[in-house]
Amino acid sequence: MRIDKRLLASLIFVLLLIPITCKQKTEKAEETVNKDVILATTTSVNDTGVLDVLIEKFREASGFNIKPIAVGSGEAMAMGKRGDADVLVVHSPKDEEAFMKEGFGIERYLVMTNTFMVVGPAEDPAGCFGAQSAAEAFKKIAETKSNFVTRGDNSGTHKKELAIWNKTAITPTGEWYITANTGMGAVLQIANEKRGYTLSDCGTYLAFKSKLSLKVMVEKDPLLLNPYSVIVLNPDKFPKINVAGAKAFAKFLLLPETKKLIGDFGKDKYGEPLFYPAER
Repeated sequence: MRIDKRLLASLIFVLLLIPITCKQKTEKAEETVNKDVILATTTSVNDTGVLDVLIEKFREASGFNIKPIAVGSGEAMAMGKRGDADVLVVHSPKDEEAFMKEGFGIERYLVMTNTFMVVGPAEDPAGCFGAQSAAEAFKKIAETKSNFVTRGDNSGTHKKELAIWNKTAITPTGEWYITANTGMGAVLQIANEKRGYTLSDCGTYLAFKSKLSLKVMVEKDPLLLNPYSVIVLNPDKFPKINVAGAKAFAKFLLLPETKKLIGDFGKDKYGEPLFYPAER
C-alpha cells in the first residue's frame, strides 16, 4: 500500500505540534493561577513581628505571596464582608461567630492565643496594681479620672475593653478618656506619653516594652484571654476571592511545624513567647 507523501508529512507535523500546544496550554494555565493572597489581620499580629516570619515561611512552602493589611478586627471583618480580602486573622470571637453565621466565611479555625493586660505608668496614680480583676482596675481609673487611652477603632482589643467597662457599669467619658483610633503599638506609645493606662495584648506590649515605661497592672484574669482565629472567606459571595490561596494559608497555620514556630517566637528576645499555638 502506498502512503501519500504529502499526507505523511502532514501527520508528522501534527504529531510534532501536539506536545508544543499542550506545553503552551499548561504554561498558560500556570500563569492564570493567582499567587497573591490578601490577608486582613490585626495590628497586634503585625506589630509583634510574628506575621513577617509566618508570611516568609508560607511563601517558601507554597509559592503564594501573602499581602497583609493590618487593621483592627472590626475593620478586617468589614473588609471580608466587602470582598476586599481573601483570608482573615482576627481576635473578636463573638463578631467572628456572627460573621460565620451570616455566611461570609466557609472555614474558621483557632490558631493561637495570648492574653490582654492592663498597663499603666509606674507611679500608678489610680492604684491599679494588685487589683483582682481588670474591671476593678478600670473602676479605679474612672474614679480617679486617670488618663486612659482607648483604641476606639472597633478592633478586638477595643471590643474587649468595652466588655470590661460593661462589667463596671461605668460609661467612660471626659478628658481623661482619650480616643486614639489607631493600632496597638501606637496606642501604647500614646499611653506612655500621656502617663496613662490602656488595655494591650501581651504580645504587642512585650514587643514594645523596651521603648516604654509602662508597667503591667493586671494580667491574671480569665476575662483577659485573647484567642486568634483564621477565617477563609466565602467565594460564593465573592467569586474573585483567591480561595485556593486562603485555604492553603489556613492549613499552613495549623501545621505542627507552624505551631512550633508560633510557640517559639519571642522566647529568645523576650524570655517568653508572644503567642501560644492553639491545641486541636
